[in-house]
Amino acid sequence: MSAPDAFRHWRIASIWLRGRQLPDGVHDPQFLPLAQRIAGGPLHALSSTDILTDGANAFARMLQAINAARDEVLLETYILRDDRIGQAVQTALIDAAVRGVRVCVLADALGSFSTRERFWDGLTAAGVTVRHFHPLWRNLRDSYRRDHRKLLLIDRAVAFTGGMNIGEEYGSSLTHHPDAWRDSFIVLDGSIVQELAAVFAEGWDRAGGPDLPGLEYVSWDRGIIRRRGRVRRRHSVQQPIASEGALVLAPRPGRGQGAMARTLALLAGAARERLWITTPYFAPPWRALRMLGAAAARGVDVRLLLPGPRTDVPIVRHAAHGAYGALMRRGVQIFEYQRATLHAKTLVVDGQVSLIGSSNLDFRSLWLNAECNVLLVNTACAARLEAIFLQDSEHSEAITRSTWRERTRSHQLLDWSARQLRWMW
Repeated sequence: MSAPDAFRHWRIASIWLRGRQLPDGVHDPQFLPLAQRIAGGPLHALSSTDILTDGANAFARMLQAINAARDEVLLETYILRDDRIGQAVQTALIDAAVRGVRVCVLADALGSFSTRERFWDGLTAAGVTVRHFHPLWRNLRDSYRRDHRKLLLIDRAVAFTGGMNIGEEYGSSLTHHPDAWRDSFIVLDGSIVQELAAVFAEGWDRAGGPDLPGLEYVSWDRGIIRRRGRVRRRHSVQQPIASEGALVLAPRPGRGQGAMARTLALLAGAARERLWITTPYFAPPWRALRMLGAAAARGVDVRLLLPGPRTDVPIVRHAAHGAYGALMRRGVQIFEYQRATLHAKTLVVDGQVSLIGSSNLDFRSLWLNAECNVLLVNTACAARLEAIFLQDSEHSEAITRSTWRERTRSHQLLDWSARQLRWMW
């Protein structure tokens, strides 16, 4: 077993301890090599990034990019609705296909279950290649394994990824939505787009899509890289060439979940000043709670921004409630977002490292879903996410231990029950 392979089998507690032992935490010169060895992929230089926090801007940018595509559009999403936003995206995809662009759409069969057949037929009739991930009526054994990734790739030069699905609930210039969901997307360019295209191709392969020319990717079933029909073993991990950059973390059932969990453990261990997490579905294992509590106990400013009453999955909010007491006793600060439904998934550490993507901190994202996340070691990105966190906090309610103890007995019972059954959500 090679050194990188052996490293990926280390226990999560060992990775957390390695993070604790770094003299300067995430600012330490050894942090990035350590993170890269865990991720198991190349480090990408960042030429430009842009973080989008509302649907109007995000969808406008995405439509503009699709309309400018010359060679290829790859779209992967959990939910693609046939509402006005979905129809606008459909029109842009059709126009691209008509002008000769290769357009591939991969939608999760469960997430997009309510989208009518005529929507998909319209895409197919125009020359768009459409595949659905794990159709429920074909393979019941894999029906609980979903494709939760959100990716839009243009000409393998520009990438959009994050937490946004495609639907009116996020709001846009096409429809006034004062209570639009709060989510985050990031726009990337450079070499990382090629690796994100490989991530797309993995799910595309699983869904039976035709081979994409000129692209190396991991076969879902065989776990090896293919290129134009040839099969070969994965190349060794490149060593970091800079003090900043980006890593792709794209777990799916059977591969990558350990790397994602170990990366989160490394960040919790390496935090020295601030560890701020935004997530809509918070139901991690007790081990993760202990790591967050340990960080707060040693003086790290640990904050969780979680959904308030406007959640789309109330039972998962109760599962999060079941952990509030233990977290607050160790000094973790908890805020519940009040302005709208919270759906963003971000993490930022010490003004240096940030994580943005589709993964929630729950059992489904950590062990069952295919996800896509980007780890950014970049002070500008971290500063932007910290500013967004503080802005969101202004529209949030701080949870205190005294008020938390006043909730009703029935609320406490539901919290406890949901927490015990967190693996179901």
